[in-house]
Amino acid sequence: MADVKTATAKPGSQGSRAGKPKNSNYTLINFAIVVACFTVAHLVFYFVFGSASNFRDAERHVPANFQGTVYTGGFVIPILMSTALVLLCFVVERALTVMKANGKVNNGEFVRKVQYHLANKNVDAALAECDKQSGSVGNVMRAGLLKYRDMVNNHELDTEQKVLSIQKEIEEATALELPMLEKNLVFLSTIASVATLLGLFGTVLGMIRAFQAMGQAGAPDAAALANGISEALINTAIGIGTSAIAIITYNYFTTVIDGITYGIDESGFTLTQSFAANYK
Repeated sequence: MADVKTATAKPGSQGSRAGKPKNSNYTLINFAIVVACFTVAHLVFYFVFGSASNFRDAERHVPANFQGTVYTGGFVIPILMSTALVLLCFVVERALTVMKANGKVNNGEFVRKVQYHLANKNVDAALAECDKQSGSVGNVMRAGLLKYRDMVNNHELDTEQKVLSIQKEIEEATALELPMLEKNLVFLSTIASVATLLGLFGTVLGMIRAFQAMGQAGAPDAAALANGISEALINTAIGIGTSAIAIITYNYFTTVIDGITYGIDESGFTLTQSFAANYK
């Protein structure tokens, strides 16, 4: 099984309501991606790898090159190719999303600049820093700063109520940001486990064919024996390779998301503590 980490989003009623209309669209897009990858993988397997030019015989039992060798891996190979294509699609999609969420300025440096401006009671300058950061931490900080500015001019609530209002705004903004970061990671974690199992399944089928060739009366069929062993090894290689890439990318993305989450928590703490200290 994959050694994976889980990132958890904070609850927020506004974030939950805002996420619902988009869920069905994302589900349809993800389903279309999976179907497209499955279709492309099978077309490539049967019409490219299975081309007669890749074999030395008409029955396509003796491969003439690498493509033919892969084709002899059996019907599990196109399924493994499908999982590899799905993995590639969602790795690219998550990479683009996480890069955008990271923003243009280091989170630690960004928070320090905001702290400096808030210490000087310059909320507008702090908001300008959020625009420069333009990542998830900057988005959450901006939402909190807008509420921060409103609370500065609010004379009806006491300081504790104002701090709670700022904190609630930050939690709602966080609930809108984190689900987008964690979306589709389930594909990577699932492929990390399933690819290995599919590879082992193909390996077992190949070994069955190999032992059947060895168990024939008289001299073993060398070609059938070689095909069985080849099928087993090809399935093992593709399954393990796909799983390894899925594990590495999943853990990389969750580590980056954990860093963003820490930056969001730090920004929320900065706002509440700054308000409590400057506007008692």
